[in-house]
Amino acid sequence: MEKETKKTKLRKLEGVVVSDKQTKTLVVNVESVKIHSKYHRRYKTSKRYSVHDEKEQYKEGDKVVFIECRPLSKNKSWRVLY
Repeated sequence: MEKETKKTKLRKLEGVVVSDKQTKTLVVNVESVKIHSKYHRRYKTSKRYSVHDEKEQYKEGDKVVFIECRPLSKNKSWRVLY
């Protein structure tokens, strides 16, 4: 009997690098637009993610795309794609 493997779709996000002061870690700010449930108005929200950057090639102000991965530390479970 073959073992079944579940293929999960990895989340992919895009944002701007806010900080590159840590070694091999970037802090990336992701902005999104949401709609209020009662008033149906659009509003902006932003969230910061700790992202793993192995080669340390991205600097503050760069636009990056990153995906979900296994937990690399307490706060870091994302890695840079490009």
